[in-house]
Amino acid sequence: MESEVEQSRQTSNADSTDTGQSLPQPGTEAYAALPQLLSCSPLPFRRTIRRGELRQIVPLAETTIYEMEQRGEFPRRFRLTARCVVWDLEEVEAWIEERKQASRAAKSAAPAAPDVRLRRYRPIR
Repeated sequence: MESEVEQSRQTSNADSTDTGQSLPQPGTEAYAALPQLLSCSPLPFRRTIRRGELRQIVPLAETTIYEMEQRGEFPRRFRLTARCVVWDLEEVEAWIEERKQASRAAKSAAPAAPDVRLRRYRPIR
């Protein structure tokens, strides 16, 4: 990550020293060719969310979330301090995406509806 930043600085410094000019003016082709944003974040921090934000993202009861954490079916919370627990937002989003994909796969594999003619009581003829 740091090497990408250093390489982009070195190439921009090399370009400006080779031509003897400063950075190109906005609106020119040379300016458009410059890298505007890095492909990854220069800061290695990860966003964490507290209980209130988690409840907005995941519409499950707190006890359900707790039980799923205990079974290993939901991302685990961790303590920042003695009174503050948080979840990693990236893990929660990955869990949601995994559930979405599983739901879509199950929907395509499931039959359209149960066969009501096979009922034991009050079968439809």
